[in-house]
Amino acid sequence: MLLDHDPFHAFMPYEGVEVPFATDGPLAGLTLGVKDIYDVAGYRTGSGCPLRLAESGIKTAHAPPVQRLVDAGARCVGKTHTDELAWSMYGMNAHFGTPVNPAAPDRIPGGSSSGSAVAVAGGLVDLALGSDTGGSVRAPASFCGIWGIRPTHGTVPMDRTQPVAPSYDTAGLFARDAATLSSGARALYGEDAHPLPDTPRYLRSEAIEALATAGVRTIFDEAFAGLATAQAEPYPDGVEAAYSACLATIGADAREHLLPWVTRARPPLVHGIDGRIAAAGALSEDEIQAARAVRSAFTDHLNRLLGEDGVILAPAVHAEPFRLEPPLALFDSFRHDSQRILCIAGLAGLPQVVMPAGRIDGAPVGVSLIGPRGSDLSLIDLAARLMAGDRA
Repeated sequence: MLLDHDPFHAFMPYEGVEVPFATDGPLAGLTLGVKDIYDVAGYRTGSGCPLRLAESGIKTAHAPPVQRLVDAGARCVGKTHTDELAWSMYGMNAHFGTPVNPAAPDRIPGGSSSGSAVAVAGGLVDLALGSDTGGSVRAPASFCGIWGIRPTHGTVPMDRTQPVAPSYDTAGLFARDAATLSSGARALYGEDAHPLPDTPRYLRSEAIEALATAGVRTIFDEAFAGLATAQAEPYPDGVEAAYSACLATIGADAREHLLPWVTRARPPLVHGIDGRIAAAGALSEDEIQAARAVRSAFTDHLNRLLGEDGVILAPAVHAEPFRLEPPLALFDSFRHDSQRILCIAGLAGLPQVVMPAGRIDGAPVGVSLIGPRGSDLSLIDLAARLMAGDRA
């Protein structure tokens, strides 16, 4: 870590190594934090797990997302905390501690990109690289009151990055404002493959909004008040079919790409992650194939629904972040409730932008836009216009 002070416990306490960066790129003058699942030359990669850290040698090359950002001029100042094996969404790491949510210190910061979100929210860096499989950028962005993007799946190679579920894993970004997020996204993702038109079709879904709490729905309604919208159904076979397919297909990926190491190393896993590991290992081939068929049909449906110009308005997460040390029942249920909304973009590989929209009992709440494949940059620009009150 190259910062003098980390009051929010956002960064891993690695010895600071200066990472070469372009001095005249579009991100010159901006600082960067990198989630500790990406290789950064000169650092180890711990993945929120002591055994992974112990096995990691000093890396000699950057992961592609890191390389793109430093080549554009961002100065990496250190590696940020993550949930164990990047497979949770609360930001609570039993081994390395929980970063403090600067926007609500008594609440969870969200994970698994907890340190990256906290570093941005606390003003420690301008940009931070996270990853999003099932919501690991979108949830912490909402919980910490900042901007974040899960990009179109496959936009950035994920080599030299600890995988969870490669058919879902994406390199996401955090920033405190839309302009900085847009600059970082342009450097990381390149130009849009399919930019949105100036006047997209705005879609709302009663099925999505019914999953959110009353307080979140109020903030959501206020954020998009006065916008002409049409109703749409993103769940062709119902919410539970989509969510079950998401769980099974993520689990199938994890069984192939993460479980072999877990089986060999046998790390002591915390509550929640141990259950996900066990569930992934117990999946049958019939269950996996059936879930993949549901996912394929879901993706086709979303692609038809959005076309080239459709944008879904959605709460980022169903509720505000809960307080630290929650009852076990809430700890177990919150992830499932949140991912019934979060699974939409993940299943279909679509970009989703989260922006801060309000507070409930002092805790931040975000809203989001889901766009067609390849509309990442124009989706950020659209979100910025809407948050500025432009309803044209």
